[in-house]
Amino acid sequence: MTPEVLLRHIDEATLWPQPCGLELGPAYERALAVRQLRIRRGEQPRGYKVGFTNRTIWARYGVYAPIWATVWNTTLSFCEGQGEVSLAGTCQPRIEPECVFGLRATPPAQPSLDDLLACVEWIAPGFEIVQSHLPDWKFAAADTVADSGLHARLLVGRKLGVQSLPRDAAGFDGQLAAARIALFKDDQPMDQGSGANVLDGPLHALSHFVAALRNCPGAADLQPGDVVTTGTWTDAWPVRRGERWRAEFDAPLGSLAVRFT
Repeated sequence: MTPEVLLRHIDEATLWPQPCGLELGPAYERALAVRQLRIRRGEQPRGYKVGFTNRTIWARYGVYAPIWATVWNTTLSFCEGQGEVSLAGTCQPRIEPECVFGLRATPPAQPSLDDLLACVEWIAPGFEIVQSHLPDWKFAAADTVADSGLHARLLVGRKLGVQSLPRDAAGFDGQLAAARIALFKDDQPMDQGSGANVLDGPLHALSHFVAALRNCPGAADLQPGDVVTTGTWTDAWPVRRGERWRAEFDAPLGSLAVRFT
């Protein structure tokens, strides 16, 4: 499928007729071409999503390594603990509770974890709404890359400045890795997880992503003000209009609720 066809499926929320048929490298080339089409029509990149960092769900989806894709001004929204997200224009949407980073600076070359932490301005709980344009969420890793990393929406909750958290990377990521989450749909318990699920901790997930981004020809580097969401702490769960979902993260992230319209 051409970049124009891939973008049309995103815009029209229609299923692909067959898998993309690409290897991983060409799939990133195709996704970057879709990114350029979106920029040309006026959309603005606001950062990145990192997917499939949760090793506990790799076998379930048949994807055994992380992927990444662009987050847009048209897909990103913020709230102070409770928000609304429209599912209009999404295809087979699912919800993922995540830890989101806000960057104050571009990371240096080959950064250590402490270098990365020095580039982070805030963290927040987030819900990424992911989607698949292949039936029944059956895909190969290259399909998920060509499908814009499965990204549909990102709701970011209350921001917490990192100055209130451990300033060494080991203490910072250790606190997040140890944190637990409980996920609810309309007050019904649905799933549990922890920060350690995402490559042993969100800062580790960010480190993996920075290296992967810089190894991808033609990819734009991180910029001050970018957001990076680092992968789901639970499985991805189907969502529908009218539902209310809530994530209760241990400190320091807190809670986040969303109603789907």
